[in-house]
Amino acid sequence: MTKDVIALTPKMPDTWALLAGLYAGGPGLDVSATADGAVIQLRGHEGRPLVSVEAPVLVQVPGEARRLLGIDLPVPFWWTEARASTAVPEAARLAGSVCGRLNALLGGTTWPPATATTEVVDTDAVAAAGADQPAVDVLTDSTAVVLIDRPVVALTSWLSEILRTTSAAGRALQIVTPPHVRLSHPARTTLAQVPNRWVVQDPACGYYDGLSGAVLRWHDGTFTPALTADGRATVADAFTSVTPSSERQLIIAFRTLHPADEQLMLGRALETAWQTLTGTAPAGWSTAEPVNLPWSPRQLTDLARTRAPEPTQLIAIGHTDRPTIATLRVTRTATGVEEDIHLTLGYSKDETAPLDAIEPLAKALVTDHHLTTMLTSLRQARRDLTTPPHLEAPPVPHSFTLGPKDVGDIGLTHARRPSLDLRPTQLGPTAQPALHYPLGDGTDAAQAWTTLRRLARHLKQA
Repeated sequence: MTKDVIALTPKMPDTWALLAGLYAGGPGLDVSATADGAVIQLRGHEGRPLVSVEAPVLVQVPGEARRLLGIDLPVPFWWTEARASTAVPEAARLAGSVCGRLNALLGGTTWPPATATTEVVDTDAVAAAGADQPAVDVLTDSTAVVLIDRPVVALTSWLSEILRTTSAAGRALQIVTPPHVRLSHPARTTLAQVPNRWVVQDPACGYYDGLSGAVLRWHDGTFTPALTADGRATVADAFTSVTPSSERQLIIAFRTLHPADEQLMLGRALETAWQTLTGTAPAGWSTAEPVNLPWSPRQLTDLARTRAPEPTQLIAIGHTDRPTIATLRVTRTATGVEEDIHLTLGYSKDETAPLDAIEPLAKALVTDHHLTTMLTSLRQARRDLTTPPHLEAPPVPHSFTLGPKDVGDIGLTHARRPSLDLRPTQLGPTAQPALHYPLGDGTDAAQAWTTLRRLARHLKQA
């Protein structure tokens, strides 16, 4: 199933090197660019692309090759990814030859190593219809299906372009993988959104959903749950027959709302959270994976300004000694600039999550970064922050912080006296305080969720 090939080179693939790679398909190959030049498509004489080649990315953030491919590589290096459609047998050889030629000229290595060649590949074969869709494997009226076999499915520029085009065409994206494949956190967030789906091949049941466990079948051009006679979905044994992880993840989901002015610097709230919980700033940021740029609030602010009023979705990654990843969505609203941040940290069974730092973090975000809400949770899940295709425990709420504006709208007296045994801590200025509510120690899921639901109901009553 492996059709992804990556050239990892110490030197930049310049125009001549890229041309040498692209000519692996011979002079009759048609070349075009999509996604504002981030993805180059190699097309046959007719039909949809045979190979999509992402523009070379200079990776300056340590650990990305290890996190996504399982190999160690010193930074900086150039990451050039080619993805072949399975619609044409020659496409996989073409992707291998594109990357192999880059390595022959520039040094470095190819992943997977056995795919690298420098041969010229006959591309006279015609791909199936669907020229507007970049290198997918099955295309129907409702769904684009992509087959992937690599250690970790990441939210690459190519996958982002697939998502954009499928959404624009009103199609779902379904990624099909073997059972050993895992999802990166950004890829999981994307595939959890309806109508997209992660489809896992299973010897026992055929296919199942990697996030819900529902047994799937191919019906009317898409993978859908296989229902029993009474209309219920069944769950694959491979999804539930696992030993719960002894590792844990700390999850902090928070929003800030800033006045829209020229002095605004985005990313500072995320940086404060990172410093408080790990002792360091983020290592890098990017709009896709691999995360390639050194951390810079100034640069990400400039990017968001150029994209406004459209929203900007970003990824930040931590240093290799502490698995940490965050997604950041910047949105221009009628009342200012909103940052919606989802920060996740991984811990082994012998490590202790810094729960005593959560309240000081909430106070700092309220005082300096216009916090509106923050929910902190714990869950039993992998320290490396990837998602395997089997059952994982849901998050257990630990604390909730309500920002000054919402406290003022609700009324301080009502907000600090919920109808349950909760004693919130008042944070920030006395005149406009925030409230920090403890929900539990992160071990009793039933109690914590019940408390959170009752708290939410009390606050809405105002």
